[in-house]
Amino acid sequence: MALPMEAYRGTAAGVPFVALPPATGGRAGAPAVVAWHLNTPPRTERALAAALPLAGLDAWRLYLGVPMCGSRPLPGGDEELLRRLVADAVLAVYEPMTACAAAEFPAAWADLRARFDLAAEPAALLGGSIGGSVAARVALDRAVPLDALVLISALIRPHPAITALARQAGTTYTWSPESRAAAGRLDLVARAGELAARGEPAVLLVVGERDLAEAFLAPAAELRAALAHRYRDPARVALATVPAMGHAFADDPGYEPAPQTPDAAAGDAIATDWLRRHLATARSDA
Repeated sequence: MALPMEAYRGTAAGVPFVALPPATGGRAGAPAVVAWHLNTPPRTERALAAALPLAGLDAWRLYLGVPMCGSRPLPGGDEELLRRLVADAVLAVYEPMTACAAAEFPAAWADLRARFDLAAEPAALLGGSIGGSVAARVALDRAVPLDALVLISALIRPHPAITALARQAGTTYTWSPESRAAAGRLDLVARAGELAARGEPAVLLVVGERDLAEAFLAPAAELRAALAHRYRDPARVALATVPAMGHAFADDPGYEPAPQTPDAAAGDAIATDWLRRHLATARSDA
């Protein structure tokens, strides 16, 4: 399956991207949804654009590559990434991967904004799994209002997730003061107050019914409760479960655009409806 004919591909300040234009075509000051892929299928910006095209939105959909994986693998590829995951999943993979992606975003955004004549700031951020941590980290780093945040199969609380994933793999992760501090920086439940302070963005959490409960389902429910407690309108926070979906929502190997799986189609429909309802139609910062 190829990307839609109207898709733009390239690099922005060194970051690979796919851009899909608004349903009504490009215009000055158009809003944008920025998305980051998983480290499981769909595991590149190209594959995510095919899995979650968010068709019909009157906004640019910009899919960015995550460093150290996907379109920008480590020297040694997946074997090296696996070695680092086994050595220290937090300090050798999750922390540097999300920190690098967040650090490179401002320059990439400035490039994309100039190229496509976008609004001053993204209208919404979206991410899957580790890409969800990137989206949340960017949201927390940028002290500006945000219309919406969509997190799919997201790594919401690294401490219980890493512990559970290690147990599932038959190993034990040994926590250090440094890794606990890094996990705290990525713990969205602990930082729910900061996220709410970003203008109370409309937050949608999407999880697969068959995903690992301790690592992904329970933290998503905790984040929904933590945000709803802080929001003036708790309806601006939602948790949606996709029946029969595990963690990934594309077929292996997940590097290239492919037909939507039923799981991807379900998640795409949920996310598109949420964004259509919560993206501002006219932005004052354009």
